[in-house]
Amino acid sequence: MLAATMPGEDKMVTRRTMLAGTLATSATLALPDTANAAPADPFVRRKGTQLTLAGRPYRFAGANLWYGAYLGAANAIGNRDRLHRELDALAQTGVTNLRLLASSEASPLKNAVSPSFRGPGSDWNPALLTGLDHCLMEMGKRGMKAVLYLTNFWEWSGGMMTYLSYVNGGRYIDMGDPAHPWPEFPDATSAFYETPAAVALYRDWVRALVGRTNAATGVRYAEDPTIMAWQLANEPRPGGSDAVAVPRLPAYYAWIRDTAKLIKTIDRNHLVSTGNEGLKGSIMREDVYRDAHAAPEIDYLTAHIWPLNWSWLDAADIPGTHDSAMAQAGEYIDLHTGYAEGYGKPLVIEEFGYPRDGGGYDPEASTHFRDAYYGLIHDAVEKSARFGGPIVGSNFWAWNGEGRAAHGDHRFRSGDTAWLGDPPHEPQGWYGVYDSDASTRAIVRDHAAALAAIGVQ
Repeated sequence: MLAATMPGEDKMVTRRTMLAGTLATSATLALPDTANAAPADPFVRRKGTQLTLAGRPYRFAGANLWYGAYLGAANAIGNRDRLHRELDALAQTGVTNLRLLASSEASPLKNAVSPSFRGPGSDWNPALLTGLDHCLMEMGKRGMKAVLYLTNFWEWSGGMMTYLSYVNGGRYIDMGDPAHPWPEFPDATSAFYETPAAVALYRDWVRALVGRTNAATGVRYAEDPTIMAWQLANEPRPGGSDAVAVPRLPAYYAWIRDTAKLIKTIDRNHLVSTGNEGLKGSIMREDVYRDAHAAPEIDYLTAHIWPLNWSWLDAADIPGTHDSAMAQAGEYIDLHTGYAEGYGKPLVIEEFGYPRDGGGYDPEASTHFRDAYYGLIHDAVEKSARFGGPIVGSNFWAWNGEGRAAHGDHRFRSGDTAWLGDPPHEPQGWYGVYDSDASTRAIVRDHAAALAAIGVQ
């Protein structure tokens, strides 16, 4: 999830109930067991513009559950019973793929989540690590796959700005600080790529996590088929302005290429992706998006779509701006589908979000326009699947489940353990899907069933 609405980013480049077990099985199309058949490959693989599992197409309806490790923690910050219920509810909704936060950095930034996975040294947090272990174990029991991102460009989990503060004497700026208007935060954060000491600390974490053995299962992460992919970061960008980003492109590309190679040296079984938003995370330049995904170690492309954050949608007039926002989202999908076809790699629309009708945050607020937006994304995935296109899945942002805002102002406060899909820097309930959102869940369920039906044709 990116930051809230970003000034200067409002220009567009032209261009239904099945059992959870049945969905998980049919959506991944595992080969039938026979007495003489070789064991099916349990890992998701890339084959051209497609993903495969057990030699058959792998397509999915997915969600973002950034706080999975937090719920999985055995101490006071976690709630394993709730985690199990949330995973069951997601499975019943047809979701078979979850994108999870797999690092957070102890940070001075005002909106950073606490506690965190790590600090400035090698002081890893055992509660969150075993929380991630537990989450992955429970996902495996339900036939789900995980995408794990290894840091964040934005401030809400510490991220790259925090890594910089570890090595520059504690200097940082906060996103949204009036003293540092847009695009100062992304411009300053992108110094991470050309700061060797900060990158070295990040790669220490990469080695530790990718090389980890799950304490709950005894299985090395590198050998765990529950994991689909490692992701370098959530929404990495080369900067916010051309003046800063363009000179940093060589360092940005090198960070992507060299980190992907590092992961592949530790783990030969899993896919690697960047976590990039698409053009919006590439200073609106196709060549930057292309070159960031050119390394053979980067297995698939990613795109995120945020109509409100990108000023395609007006929160004060959702009915009046909805059609235009839908049209621009459709154009963005078509554009990135074309890129994926041209680059010969699969595409995942791994973040997409839309506000509730009227812009409210409460579960009681209706979701008519959001449901239509989800339908647009799902139709694009299904169309691609029917015609052999490169879009292999999507992950909506995000699952709130039974989580509810702890405060009447819908703002996250340090020490909160309600855990919603909306990160700490955002209103709690802004984009997240609650367990009570029956119409939205039905749309996701129908989409999962449709993908499964395409797969067996």
